[in-house]
Amino acid sequence: MKKILFLFLAISIVSCKNAEKKAEETKKPEVKLYQLVGGSILVKKLEVFSQDTTYTGQQKQFTDAYYIISHPKGNLMWDAGLPEQLVLPEPFDEPSGVYRIQRPDSLKNQLKAKGFKIEDFEYFAMSHSHFDHTGHANYMQEATWMVQENEYNSVVGDSATLRNPVLETLKEVKKLNGDHDVFGDGTVVIKYMPGHTVGHQALYVEVAGLEKPVLLTGDLYHFEENRENKGVPSFNYDVEATLKSMEKFEAFAKEKNADVIIQHSPKDFEKLEKLLNNL
Repeated sequence: MKKILFLFLAISIVSCKNAEKKAEETKKPEVKLYQLVGGSILVKKLEVFSQDTTYTGQQKQFTDAYYIISHPKGNLMWDAGLPEQLVLPEPFDEPSGVYRIQRPDSLKNQLKAKGFKIEDFEYFAMSHSHFDHTGHANYMQEATWMVQENEYNSVVGDSATLRNPVLETLKEVKKLNGDHDVFGDGTVVIKYMPGHTVGHQALYVEVAGLEKPVLLTGDLYHFEENRENKGVPSFNYDVEATLKSMEKFEAFAKEKNADVIIQHSPKDFEKLEKLLNNL
């Protein structure tokens, strides 16, 4: 009888340990998200954000956010705001007459306020390579730049058509061809959403403590009406690819029940800030 009880006890202990081990293996790591301001953009000619004259005569205020994703396996910076030369007392009206732009503070100062240093980042990725997303990219030379191969080729490759000297300073490069699970556990996933540029990306993040995951749009959408009406800016690389990406994006957002954050939307900036402040 004692042998049977001992055997039963041993089996129970092993089963409990296996269950605990399985629970540990399936437990999601604690991922934190921080939102920072990489600039202010007043669009003085909003019509450039459509394929027709829909917004002729209108203006709209954009924010220009970038993000820190802190994971137990390392830190990722997503996007890089406007160039630091635009940390000016007064906004700058750029030559085309479309944008009035200004950056509030340097990367170093903004990171310090969040408890980070530039050298704390193992990974760096941008939604795409336009000037309002690559601003302080040159500071990220110690990080691995994760970029779609076709986007890389378009801006710094041998056949570059839109050469960007800022990005040429980044030597540690991981070229992607499609979606990429950054840390290998499904919590931070770069989503390939081409169209705005040839290798445009969005970012999915499962933030510890939030009820829903966060889905950062990059520039797939620029403001709420863009998303509602599937509006495509006049300067997009490929209209058809953009529309297909919008369809894919919305299906993924629904599948994951994600909070969609339009990165240039002041309204969504405030929404995300409230969510993060309540953690």
